[in-house]
Amino acid sequence: MRINRNDSGAPNGAPQAQPTPAAPEKKAPAEPKEPVTQEKAPAPKQKPRKSKAKKEKEADEHTGRRFPVGCLIVLIVLALVAFGGYQVMKFYGEIDGGTELGEEQTITIEQGSSVGNIATQLKDAGIIEYDWLFKQYVKYSGKAGGIQYGDFTLRSGMDYNSIIQTISQEVRRPTTNITIPEGTTAVGVAQIFVDAGLVEDVDTFLNCANGTDGSDFSQYSFWTQIPDNGRLMKCEGYLFPDTYNVYADEDVYYYVDTLYSEFAAKTEGLTDTINEKGTTLDDVVKLASFIQEEAGVETEDAKVSACFHNRLESDDPLWAEHKLESNACSYITQDVENNYLWNSPTAEYYGWPEAGAIPEEVLNAYDTYRISGLPAGPISCPGYAAIEAALNPDQQFIDEGYFFFVTGHPDTDVAGQYFYAKTADEHQVNVEKAGWAY
Repeated sequence: MRINRNDSGAPNGAPQAQPTPAAPEKKAPAEPKEPVTQEKAPAPKQKPRKSKAKKEKEADEHTGRRFPVGCLIVLIVLALVAFGGYQVMKFYGEIDGGTELGEEQTITIEQGSSVGNIATQLKDAGIIEYDWLFKQYVKYSGKAGGIQYGDFTLRSGMDYNSIIQTISQEVRRPTTNITIPEGTTAVGVAQIFVDAGLVEDVDTFLNCANGTDGSDFSQYSFWTQIPDNGRLMKCEGYLFPDTYNVYADEDVYYYVDTLYSEFAAKTEGLTDTINEKGTTLDDVVKLASFIQEEAGVETEDAKVSACFHNRLESDDPLWAEHKLESNACSYITQDVENNYLWNSPTAEYYGWPEAGAIPEEVLNAYDTYRISGLPAGPISCPGYAAIEAALNPDQQFIDEGYFFFVTGHPDTDVAGQYFYAKTADEHQVNVEKAGWAY
């Protein structure tokens, strides 16, 4: 309650005599007052009052913003729970198998395959959907040790236990061992597979190995780097000699690919050294094939390699033409020599002895007494020791200038012994010691 005071200063609340109200008098309009010059503090701004309808609208909007957020969270949680449950049901459905089975598929499990690899293989084939789930199921079921290798018939929709039971049966593919000696020619390698009953004939093997039947081995970098320079066979030198355990019921591509895969694996670590030496893998294989034929004994490989390197690279005026001059690929026709052009499986394959003459283009590409440098291609498939020796010759023999070597005649008491020389005269003396002088 506001307290008003009268002119006497007494509060309105005090009892006073009430005068008789007089008739109101008309007052003259007040004259306008002069504006006050004293500055006054600005009155605080008053926010415009909102109408009741506007307040109710804003309240409704505020309530509308808050309510869907909470509801959305609830919906998300419910969705996650539902999705999780759905996924769990899918996983159980995968383990228990589907109601319908797909078409039969033959799945080949290689020897030594891990459970992870098998799971990935089954997923890629459409047998299962979740490779990680199958892997964990096999792991925790303790059945990994029973899985076999071989060919198995499976179908999509099979339950996990049926799949594991199927691939745990001992249905192994027949295999056979194939041994390829170091220094075997490509024709000789083909004949080994024919004799083993794995390939129909030599031409079938060579056509695949050379890619003339459309076979593609470009997955191997060495294959794409073999130059098309008039060589007799692209595959010569690259069918890696070793002993292999192969399936006995495969196609020819499988057998050739097995040999190429081994070559790639064995020579992979030589790339840096080859680049440092400023050469190529193809040239290394060419020289290695001659080392394999002329030496063939690991203890002598690096020394024979040094003699060849000196012939190809020396500044000696006597070797200015840098001819390899190897009896393994030359005009020499002695029966005791294993000569690539005259009495090797390759010469027989091409029919040169019967024809009476080797084509001039072949001699110009391979006769090491006629051409300078390395021939167009390797003359056999060398082993790893010969390849390494071609890349790393005996440095002492290079520095001391050895150019000649000869091995003891097989019918003498120095058979298999090596004699090295720096000059032609010294070499002639060694030839006599080795039992080759007639």
